[in-house]
Amino acid sequence: MQQKVRHIREQLLSDNWYTLKKYTFELQRSDGSWQEQSREAYDRGNGAVILLYHRRKQTVVLTRQFRFPIYINGHDGFLIEAAAGLLDNASPEARIIAEAQEETGYTVRNVEKVMEAYMSPGSVTEKLFFFIAEYSDDDRQHAGGGLEEEGEDIEVLEWPLKQALAAICSGEIVDAKTIMLLQHLALNIQFEEKKS
Repeated sequence: MQQKVRHIREQLLSDNWYTLKKYTFELQRSDGSWQEQSREAYDRGNGAVILLYHRRKQTVVLTRQFRFPIYINGHDGFLIEAAAGLLDNASPEARIIAEAQEETGYTVRNVEKVMEAYMSPGSVTEKLFFFIAEYSDDDRQHAGGGLEEEGEDIEVLEWPLKQALAAICSGEIVDAKTIMLLQHLALNIQFEEKKS
């Protein structure tokens, strides 16, 4: 596919928070002709996301934090999510273990990678690495909440899996990465039967 793109030129538009560039290039169309196109691409680095689950209690650990971009798009801004963060030159596994501890207060050791996905490939370069990990009550080392110096003020939620799945249908959970992990968990992990 490399030979189908040529003459790439880039122009830096912003490097304030992350990097926004405008690219002009030629793309070879299916009929063999070359067409010049321009696209803007936002580069914030790659990231990782993790959903913690408790097999016996049939619960998951989620977070709620303010996200300004969704606020200006008509949402109240307080998004329910699985713990996530940018890799910042660490391996996906190492970064997500640290991120889970920072955001949720849980120390997890055995993480299972379930997939990789581009979340908004029309404009953002980021690839996400998706993980799940089983937790126990003893794994909670502190209250979580994120890092104040990074502007994080995160509420930690422990919900029944059924409640989280219902929150997708009701529109309470609208974060794509979280929906993907909840659906993966529901389809692929065998939970213990609850005793009445």
